[in-house]
Amino acid sequence: MATQVIIEEFGGPRNMKLVDVEVGEPGPGEVRIRHQAIGLNFIDVYFRTGVYPMELPGGLGMEAAGVIEAVGAGVTHLKPGMRAAYAAQPPGAYATERVMPAAHVVPLPDEISFEVAAAAMLQGMTVDYLFRRTTPINPGDTVLFHAAAGGVGLIACQWAKSENIRLIGTAGSDEKCHEALTNGATHCINYKDVDFTRKVRELTDGKGVDVVMDGVGKDTFMGSLDCLKPLGMMISFGSASGNVEAFGLQELTKRGSLKLTRPTLFTHIADSATCRAMAAEVFDKIRSGAVTIRIDQRFPLDAVAEAHRLLEGRKTTGSTILLP
Repeated sequence: MATQVIIEEFGGPRNMKLVDVEVGEPGPGEVRIRHQAIGLNFIDVYFRTGVYPMELPGGLGMEAAGVIEAVGAGVTHLKPGMRAAYAAQPPGAYATERVMPAAHVVPLPDEISFEVAAAAMLQGMTVDYLFRRTTPINPGDTVLFHAAAGGVGLIACQWAKSENIRLIGTAGSDEKCHEALTNGATHCINYKDVDFTRKVRELTDGKGVDVVMDGVGKDTFMGSLDCLKPLGMMISFGSASGNVEAFGLQELTKRGSLKLTRPTLFTHIADSATCRAMAAEVFDKIRSGAVTIRIDQRFPLDAVAEAHRLLEGRKTTGSTILLP
């Protein structure tokens, strides 16, 4: 038997409940993995609230690390007893153990702990596709990154510094700005005290930035467009404040032929080989010391509701993990 967090209807943190489930044996192309640490991400809130549809009742959680207990037919890159980690669909990582497709489960290097891997897979591979697989970003380019003191943000600050990319961050307090700066941001704007659009223009001598990476969504979207230089790229990769409202394409035209994309990690890692390559790039950054994963909050699995409340309230910094 395993313990799993499920929801039976969409809604608030109280809708999550712990249940006992039979795990069973993996079928062809599947593995059974016992979790040692589980990642908490804002995408989990989207599923819990119904922003992203899912079948009910259903599990939550997209990433974890643990030990492979059994493999199904056709699985060759993993063996029982191996350390492994993943960020993958379908949801269901909030569990002590699960059976899942093996295609997006990757071997975990011995030098990287289960906790670090659980905090790094989804967020780290998100940063990887933002900086390496969405639009060309060269040393010396300037990027605006919202929520720079969050889990993805702190990795992005370090990643940018390691590749000589100028990162201007935003955060909701002076303390969070300090965290971003300590982790490699060139500048950080407290958006509660300062108009971030005006400040970005000041910091770039009126030119604007090459790329905006915006996981906040509705509250920052139009202001972010105003931060871009002509031909700049807007990467809207999340909706923490709500979905972006409809707007006319002429808004991109009048700001200088801007480019816009709304990517997801799961499109990038749909191919198993690409998934492993991206994970390897993240692991290399961690092993080299270029990126340190900050785990600022740890919760037992049965305290998952409190973890969600803090995440939604933007009361967390760095990464948050659940311990089964």
